[in-house]
Amino acid sequence: MDPLLLTGEVDDATARLLRTAAGFAAADLGAPSLLPGWSRGHVLAHLARNADGFVNLLTSARTGEQIPMYASAAARTADIEAGALRPPEEQLDDLRRSADRFAEAVAAMPVPAWAATVETRRGPWPAALLVWGRLRELEIHHVDLIAGYRLADWSPNFGHRLLHEVASGFAKRDDAPAMVLRFDGSSHELVIGDRDRAPVVAGSAAELAAWLTGRDAGTTLTVTPDGQLPRPPEWI
Repeated sequence: MDPLLLTGEVDDATARLLRTAAGFAAADLGAPSLLPGWSRGHVLAHLARNADGFVNLLTSARTGEQIPMYASAAARTADIEAGALRPPEEQLDDLRRSADRFAEAVAAMPVPAWAATVETRRGPWPAALLVWGRLRELEIHHVDLIAGYRLADWSPNFGHRLLHEVASGFAKRDDAPAMVLRFDGSSHELVIGDRDRAPVVAGSAAELAAWLTGRDAGTTLTVTPDGQLPRPPEWI
């Protein structure tokens, strides 16, 4: 997919996140998120630094320089920990400014640069996927804030794309249990592992994606034959 086709979705997701963040008082930022050990302040600080990390990767793709997403894993952690404790107005300003820097970096990309390969925290990635990567971060972590934005608010396109990405990744792993994912009441399926011994897990694309990424317990999903849901491994 042309990364520029997703920029409107990134803009919309950013605007939704900023509206949510604008409503947080200091006590709200200190409340727990869905991520173990992280407050809402941690999630917002991560999203700001993630935007800057993607700017680094876009700059690397555009210039040909080897620029890492983060200076180091330790520096990433330290920045998030420090940022989590800021007052609401600083959090919101940082979130907005970092999002603007990301949008400017995308706009500065010449067409050939999207074909470059960049080095993310988890290995090489095509630069053309960076806009999708930012959208994924925004949409998933907005849910993590536990502030009224739910997986049901994800667009159908986002839910389908996330489900396909996660299922494809699990299909390459030895620690993922066998399962057949059937979504949105259709006959279309995604298979992980040995189909012959795999239960069928059915639900909407968003519900399946949220369950596989650890954002939902999967209580609305159905399993055939009747039984417990498989236990997917940690996503990323």
